[in-house]
Amino acid sequence: MFSFITSLLPTHFLPGWLCLDTNPLHCLLQALVGACGISVLCSLMQVHLFLEDSQRDKNDKDHSGHRTLSYQRTTKPGLPGMLWFLSVTGVLAVVGSRVAALVVLEFCLRSVSGWVTTRPQCRNFLKQLLIQSQFCVGCALSCSLNFLHEGASQRWLCLLLAAALSWFLARQTSLLLQHVTALYKLHSSQRYCGTCISLLTSGHCLLPMLCRTMIIIFFVAVVAAISIINEHFLSATEALRFWTPLTICYTLLIVYMQEDQHRLPGSQAVLKTVVVRLGGLMVLMLTVGRWADVFHILMCFLGEASCLIPTMDLLDATSSKDEEDSTDYVTREQQQRPKAQEKHQRPQDLLCQMAS
Repeated sequence: MFSFITSLLPTHFLPGWLCLDTNPLHCLLQALVGACGISVLCSLMQVHLFLEDSQRDKNDKDHSGHRTLSYQRTTKPGLPGMLWFLSVTGVLAVVGSRVAALVVLEFCLRSVSGWVTTRPQCRNFLKQLLIQSQFCVGCALSCSLNFLHEGASQRWLCLLLAAALSWFLARQTSLLLQHVTALYKLHSSQRYCGTCISLLTSGHCLLPMLCRTMIIIFFVAVVAAISIINEHFLSATEALRFWTPLTICYTLLIVYMQEDQHRLPGSQAVLKTVVVRLGGLMVLMLTVGRWADVFHILMCFLGEASCLIPTMDLLDATSSKDEEDSTDYVTREQQQRPKAQEKHQRPQDLLCQMAS
């Protein structure tokens, strides 16, 4: 029935590079799941950062509390939140499965290289990576659903159930964020709210849970992305012609971005990274891709901007925490060196006195 309805849509006058790869209803439901996943990730990250900031307030009574206010401004209740959700859903619905697969592979390669090359004292790398991965998570969920439900007889029904469950989870996490930002400090001090007491006792497990969930999501998405990309090639020679420049291009981009990221503030470095990597991907698609891929990459610019710009304060907050932790680490190292030297000098002084 749905295939008959979508066949009546007036798409015959559109050029081929503007038409969707699959059924428009399937694209919309997959995009809805991806947008809900982005909303869940953003809400839980804000809850984690709020809990972390509240814990620091308890440990340091002189804390200014400006980060807590920035987290509250990041929330998007009411009409602005609905417009943001609809815009992200629309972008994910338009972006083709092939470009979504490339975005997933690029993010995984960048994450692994960043984890390997990051400094030992950079404790907020995972938080920054999770905040930056919002649009990539939407692409990963959309790509995985396209791969897992390919060829299903009742694909629209499976995607509808997945979208309903995703909407429920996104709604619950949004309500949790609103409850925590408004009442956590009061309820945690009075200890009469089950939700706030649970977060007070086990809130430290939220970030590891998010990391494990992201690993599972992107593991499935990588398998789906490789399968989707290889479907567009008729022979191994064509696949090799595509993968070789892709690997070389992104290896050079990652090396450049990792070196340049430490010289700029958090938000500026993220924006420059988005422009550089998507610009490199567009050059690659102009070489070995199609015009539809170029159009989808332009839509990816809009998707990344709609996800990152509202959360710039979170990136700046994690960057400032990173700088504070690095400064504390260096200070501790400088304080421990004289003590260690004194411990080594005392036995030597005693031996000299005994010898004299």
